[in-house]
This record gives sequence, structure tokens and C-alpha cells, in this order.
Amino acid sequence: MNYGYYPGCSLDCSSAAYDVSVRKGCDLLGIELRELDDWNCCGATEYFSQDELTASAVIARNLAIVDKDIDQLVAPCAACYLNLKKTDKLMAQNAEMNAKINEALAAGGLHYQAGRVRVRHLLDVIWADIGEEAIREKVVRPLEGLKVAPYYGCQVVRPLNGFDDPEHPIKLDELFTWLGAEVVDYPVKAYCCGGHMTQISEPQAYELIRRLLQSAVDSDADMILCMCPMCQLNLDAYQHQVNNHFHTNFKMPIVFFTQMLGIALGIDPKELGFGKEIVPAGPVIREKLGPAVVETTA
Repeated sequence: MNYGYYPGCSLDCSSAAYDVSVRKGCDLLGIELRELDDWNCCGATEYFSQDELTASAVIARNLAIVDKDIDQLVAPCAACYLNLKKTDKLMAQNAEMNAKINEALAAGGLHYQAGRVRVRHLLDVIWADIGEEAIREKVVRPLEGLKVAPYYGCQVVRPLNGFDDPEHPIKLDELFTWLGAEVVDYPVKAYCCGGHMTQISEPQAYELIRRLLQSAVDSDADMILCMCPMCQLNLDAYQHQVNNHFHTNFKMPIVFFTQMLGIALGIDPKELGFGKEIVPAGPVIREKLGPAVVETTA
């Protein structure tokens, strides 16, 4: 199975653990990812509020450089996934914007035909294209004894996802059931983590993060699984500030779902980016999955 691969800026830097675990896991699952040559930033979310045309043209450039023999593009980052999909839809539904965007692309010798590339999140590809039977067959290190709280965030499931229930998503839950983990009831799994709110209003941001962490604790989860770099960053990097602000004592590991998928597939944790997280996941993994799991770098 061949797909274009758009890692985005976060996976190229601060969320490198996501990128390496995506590539390792996809290799074992038979998902061939062909990284876009000379891809550029998707602009995150803020740029749209400043200049929709420029923002859309910048994003459309990534769609335009997908190799002609590939018609699907995988984006593991929630913001990248949403922006790419949103731009493709905008160009398909708004003839005026389509013309203006392609005029901008033409300055670089490019053109994009709306709808040519199907933008997909990695979870959708793994769940739908690989499927339960094949994944169960590839599990060599079941996650039995580990309680996980799947956290989808707000961008992947709304408003354009098309592959899961926007209010009560279940695909990540089902995937980890196939991997042998105990999936806990995590009622806030589609709530917002606050995004960049930490740079605007710290008290509000800390409350959004606190309720997510508290729900995981109340659900008796061992760790939270993320599918978005911003969500992982907020829940992991700001736990100390949240604890100081609310006089709590959260010590909840926050990892990318592909890292734990990799462990279940038998990949050495040292090759999956463990140790880059701030709240260490290693102790929990060793305690719950036992000595058979190779020591992590945490």
C-alpha cells in the first residue's frame, strides 16, 4: 500500500518520537509512506484568520507536489490533517478561491486539481486499510495489563474527519483493544486541550489540561494516548505548571499512539522515541508489561 507522507513541522522537530514511531510501525504493517519532496509548513491554525487565500495557497502547494502516481496523503498531525483536508474541500466548493489558489501555485510552476488527493489521518489508514485481523496477527507483544485512555482531541474528529463519530470516536479504542490493552472509559476523549491557549490565558489553559488529566486519573488509566503533537505537548509539558496551579500531583505519561502500537508489534522501545517525553513512560511500561519489554530510554 503506497501513500504520500506529510510529516509536518512538529514531527520534524519537537514531536520526533511521533515521526520515528509512525515510520517504524508502518514498515511492519506494510504501509509504504513516500515523504513529499520539499514539503512546507501547513501554517497551523492561526494563519487562516489572518489571510485565508495565502494560507490556503501555502497548504495547497503540499497537495500539488504529491507524486502523480499517488492519490492518498497521510498526515499524522491533527492540525496538518485538518488544514490539508479543509483546503482541498475549499478548492472543490469555491470556484473563485480555486482559481486564485491555482494562480498562486502557477507562480511556482504548480497546479492542483481539487479532489485528486485524498487526505487521511494515519489512524484511519491503520484501522480501515490494514484492519483488525491483520493487526491481531502481527501482535507479538500484547499490551495486556496496560490501561490506556485514548485521546483524540478536537481537530481530527471535527469537523471534516469522515472516518469516525465526531462526538464519540471509537477507532483508536478499537485499535488498542486489538493490541490487547484495556481501554478505559475516557469521556473527555474528544475535548479540546486548549491548543495555543497557554500563550494567551494560562489559567484557562491549565483548566482545560487539568480536566483531561483528572479524567484519566479517575478512569484509572496508566497513560494517555495521543494522535496530535499539540495535544501531547500540552498534556505532557504543562503537567508541572498544572500541578502548581491547582495543587495537584499528576504524573500521567502522555505518549503517541504509534509508540505503543510499535511496542505491541515487537519494536524495541528505544527505536520508538521513548525518553523524549517529559513525564517518563518507561516505569509504567516496565511495571505493566513486565521484564519481557526491553528497557526504554526513559
